[in-house]
Amino acid sequence: MRLKALSWASLVISSTLLLSACSGGAGTETTSSASGTTPSGSQATPVAASTLDAPFQATDLNQLPDTAKKRTDTIIVGLTDPSGAFTPYFHQSGYDGNVASLLFASLVTVDEKGLPIADLAESWDVSDDELTYTFHLRPNSKFSDGSPLTADDVAFTWTILHDKSYDGGFDIFSSQVKGGKAYTEGKSDHIEGIKVIDPQTISVTLEKPNATALLTLGSEVLSKAYYGKDYQFGKLDYIKNLHSNPVGTGPYKLEKFIPGQEVRFVANEYYYKGKPKTEHFIYKTSEGDTWQFIETGEIDFTSFTATQENIDKLKNIPYLNLLPYTPSTYGYLQLNLEHEQLQEKEVRQAITYGLDRQSIYVDANQGAGAVANIPASPISWSYTEEGINPYAYDPDKANQILDEAGWAKGADGIREKNGKKLSLHFLGTKSPATDIFIAVAKENFEAIGVEFQPEVFADFNSLVSKVESGDYDVASFSTPMLTDPSDGLQQFVDGELKGYDNPKVKELYNKGLATTDIEERKAVYQELYQLLNDELPVIFTSYKKTVYAYNGRIDGLSVSPYRGIATSLPEWSLK
Repeated sequence: MRLKALSWASLVISSTLLLSACSGGAGTETTSSASGTTPSGSQATPVAASTLDAPFQATDLNQLPDTAKKRTDTIIVGLTDPSGAFTPYFHQSGYDGNVASLLFASLVTVDEKGLPIADLAESWDVSDDELTYTFHLRPNSKFSDGSPLTADDVAFTWTILHDKSYDGGFDIFSSQVKGGKAYTEGKSDHIEGIKVIDPQTISVTLEKPNATALLTLGSEVLSKAYYGKDYQFGKLDYIKNLHSNPVGTGPYKLEKFIPGQEVRFVANEYYYKGKPKTEHFIYKTSEGDTWQFIETGEIDFTSFTATQENIDKLKNIPYLNLLPYTPSTYGYLQLNLEHEQLQEKEVRQAITYGLDRQSIYVDANQGAGAVANIPASPISWSYTEEGINPYAYDPDKANQILDEAGWAKGADGIREKNGKKLSLHFLGTKSPATDIFIAVAKENFEAIGVEFQPEVFADFNSLVSKVESGDYDVASFSTPMLTDPSDGLQQFVDGELKGYDNPKVKELYNKGLATTDIEERKAVYQELYQLLNDELPVIFTSYKKTVYAYNGRIDGLSVSPYRGIATSLPEWSLK
């Protein structure tokens, strides 16, 4: 499995901040959060009125702990452990992407509605046939080492993503750049569709129109002088040696990475929007009680599931501002479709009917979420419930399906077929959410004759290693923040979800990308969602609601449902 490390993604696991890319969860999916790349001035999507329907302001900053008061030029945010792979396109987990989101800017970003807006590219032109994109770079843009950013750097970035040895999670091939495949196959020494016009202008021509090409090609830019000085076709391993000392274009520079403890940043004086208002920024990555950290002032910003209990407790901390947030993500249980029993659609459907997702993901969170049944967030323009099976908890239905599929209960109550027991080896990370999932799932699955074997890991990276080994049946994840509907579908068509290969899904996926007409795309995605809702290559779990809690002294903070807070971070200041 390849964990997608999209440039704009952001996540939060329960009360622990995660700021970019693909997640890992415990028994429930992660909730999306903070920093990927966030347009400044955007607003968060409110959570339901039963929890928190508007921002809440600190009532008494005088009670701010001395630990926080002493910080005059530093803001600290909690983050689950990154691995140190901080180069865009090469992240090992979403947590690496959270770090990189502060170190690198993109050519193009999106506004609060998910529509493209300028970043490092001050403008772009699209040809009438929608095949050629011409990007005009901002004059005098620089990398964090002071070197100029030019069209050659953009061309280099697009080129190495087409290299045959590139094994990261970024899918540039979805854009179908003209000549890209020939370069990958070694049939050409350059990519025909990429044209450097002058130092500030570059064009790229596609084989056919693609609705997401602007954002895909408009992602982060790597310095050719730094990341490309040792580049040879087919040999990208050398870039791993540069992960820990990145040269970027974002608001901050990496000052120091102490694995298991913290990531330190210092303001980038070459950032094109101007040097950030706060000189130092720290991701505190050490394990600990987030409640304790926010109460003692050890961190300034974190997130919690938006339960009434959490919100009431947070409101009693007088120096905190609260901000409700609904992310553009969905949670899911990844299934090992290479295991024979899970290759049966009937088994997947029975498991879904037999799992009380309402209790696990909604009731246990005091309503701070909703059950998911399709690979799209309710805030997406493509979201629909028409023709979608809600798979309401129904153990009788689950038992009926398994009976009809030939899975008979043995003397021990566990179903068997062809001499093999129906068993699920579940992976999760240690958290209260995992505890809830295991307790409910164990009882649910016992009722339908499914053996349940949970395994809990102390950290996310260990869980990922186990998943990549293939030694599991079910593992809990959440997507990155999804800008375009196709983002939430990619794992079903690009081979990431091993054991699933449906030509019809690929056909509809490509059809949805072949037009920029929103209504046409809506119709395609409705059909695709209905298909995936029936086949269940993964079990969709929930959409989460989050509340950000942060030091009332922080000024300039804003949140986007698509990009989190990263681009507003340069405007953060301490009052």
